[in-house]
Amino acid sequence: MDTRQLKSLAAVKKYGTFAKAATHVNLTPAAVGQQIAALEQELSIELFDRSTRPPTLTPQGLQVLEMANEMLRLEEDTKSSLRGDRIAGTLVIGSVRSSAVNLLPAALVEMRDKYPFLKTNLRIGLSANLVSDVESGHLDAAIVAEHVGIPSTLRWSPFLNEPLWIVAAPGTPILSAKEMLNTLPFIRFRSAVPLANLIDTEISRMGVTTQDVAEIDMIGTILTCVHHGLGISVVPHVALMQADSIGLQRIPFGEPQLTRQIGIIERKACPRGLVIEELHNILANHSGNYGVKRVNG
Repeated sequence: MDTRQLKSLAAVKKYGTFAKAATHVNLTPAAVGQQIAALEQELSIELFDRSTRPPTLTPQGLQVLEMANEMLRLEEDTKSSLRGDRIAGTLVIGSVRSSAVNLLPAALVEMRDKYPFLKTNLRIGLSANLVSDVESGHLDAAIVAEHVGIPSTLRWSPFLNEPLWIVAAPGTPILSAKEMLNTLPFIRFRSAVPLANLIDTEISRMGVTTQDVAEIDMIGTILTCVHHGLGISVVPHVALMQADSIGLQRIPFGEPQLTRQIGIIERKACPRGLVIEELHNILANHSGNYGVKRVNG
């Protein structure tokens, strides 16, 4: 199996046709067709359904494409390592759809500016899926909140230890946390993620009966509703970086104030360890007073 064949396969998928792919791999369309045919013969499968125009990948072709992308990325990383480029190659990283994403884009931009030979590929998903994808090697690393059930083959390193806040619309009278949660309309964060369970558990422990007016599964939407006066809610500190949080009242949540950790999960034997370490420290810097430096070992 020739990596040039794999590059042609990836190019056909990316650009849609053999002709467009040929331009990007510096070959003729006929040569690309020959490479794909040779690969099909070697693997004894059909990669493309040629009854469609343009040809589409078969299910087996999609499997080979996934393998090809992994092999090409490994080839790129190996070349970078041999050239002595410490921060180069491609970093495929996942993240939960939560307030952590407020930090990640800025950190990735800083990584790109600082290390122009580094490419990043960001994927958003649920914690359980991200952990599974890191373990299987489909992701180099993922940003997830602290939770149980991390496989022994993985390492989780916190870069953020953030407090949780009760938030209210500008001008809302400030009472004790219990009084506000007991008496004011409450917007509940309803989601199958650890943060939602953490908030619900603390509310129960405080002996509070909330006056629910809405259940919402996105922190950004909750902040918008709070800003417009629909009710109060509980959000993590990083969420208050959003524009909709400007001017909101904030009161410590929990007795004592509750915190949660967000970190990077990676394989213990990860070829992109140096890159992940650098990303961790950049994320910690962007987290300000709540950032946690990486501890190696």
